[in-house]
Amino acid sequence: MKKNFLVFLTFSLLFSASCGQRETDTGSTATSTATSSAADSKPMTVKGSDTMVVLGQRFAEEYMKRNPGTIVQINGGGSGTGIAALINGTIDLAQSSRSMKDEERQKVQEQRNAAVVETAVAIDSLAVFVNEQNPVRELSVEQLAGIYTGKTKNWSEVGGKKAPIVLYGRESSSGTYDYFKENVLDKADFSPTAQTLQGTAAIVNAVAKDGNGIGYGGIAYARNVRAIAIKGKGAPAAVAPSENSVADSSYPLSRKLFFYTLQNSPERVSRFVEFALSPEGQAVVKAADYFPLTTGGPGDQGTSTAPATGTDAQNR
Repeated sequence: MKKNFLVFLTFSLLFSASCGQRETDTGSTATSTATSSAADSKPMTVKGSDTMVVLGQRFAEEYMKRNPGTIVQINGGGSGTGIAALINGTIDLAQSSRSMKDEERQKVQEQRNAAVVETAVAIDSLAVFVNEQNPVRELSVEQLAGIYTGKTKNWSEVGGKKAPIVLYGRESSSGTYDYFKENVLDKADFSPTAQTLQGTAAIVNAVAKDGNGIGYGGIAYARNVRAIAIKGKGAPAAVAPSENSVADSSYPLSRKLFFYTLQNSPERVSRFVEFALSPEGQAVVKAADYFPLTTGGPGDQGTSTAPATGTDAQNR
C-alpha cells in the first residue's frame, strides 16, 4: 500500500510539473505575440521643418481619422534637425523644406545601412512679410539681398518711410534659412543685426507687431502681415505669391517640400507617405494653404519617388 502511494505521488508531481511547463510556454507565446503586435502599431515619429509643421499635423490628423488606432507624432525643430534625427535613427520620417545634401545622404547610408528616399509632397512659396502699415508693396531680389546683408538699412532707400529696417530671420538649422541664403543672398552672410527666431509663426508674429519689421517664411503662415510682391532677377515685373504665380513660375521664390524616409521603412511609414501623395492627401495640402503637387512650378514638382513598401521592413 505504501509502495502504491509513493508511485501515485511521484506520478502526480510529474504531471503537475508538465502542466506547469505548458502553462509557462503558453504565457511566453502570448507575451511574444503581444510584443510583436505592439511593435507593429507603435507610433510613427516625424520631425523636421518648422515650415511644414502645420502641414504635417494636418496630414496626421486626417490619416489617423481614416485609420483608427494609428498614432502619428509631429515635431518641428528645423529641416536640419529632422534630417539629423533620421540619420541617428530616432525618428521614422524627416520633413524638410530643402533638398538633403550629398553628405547627409551618405551618413544615412553609413549609419542606417539603407538608402534615403526623397518624396516631394507639396509646393511652397517662400514669402517676404512686412507689417500691414508698411507702404512698401514690392521689392526685387537684389533689394532683398541688400536689406538682409545689412547694406540697405532704412526703408526710405527702397521706397518706404524714413525708418530703420528691423530684420527677422530663421536659425541656421532651418531649410528656409538655407533656401533664402542661397536664392536671395547668393550665399552671402546675413547681417549680424538680423534677429533669429525659431519658426515662421514667430517671425510673422514679430512683423505683425513691428511697423519697421521684415521677415520671410512659408506663405501658409501669412496672418496679420502682408506678403509683398517680388521681382526676380531679370524679370519684367514684381509678382505676388499665389497658386497661379507658382504654376506659371513667375513668382521667383517657390520650392518643394519633402518627406525623407529610409528605403527599408516599415509599412506604417510607407502608408503615411502614400496617403500624402493621394488625392485625399493633396486636398489636405490645399486646405492647409500650401500648394498641391499638381500646381506645377519649380523643377519637376509632379514626380516623386515613393519609398518601398512591404511588411518585411524592420520596425524602428
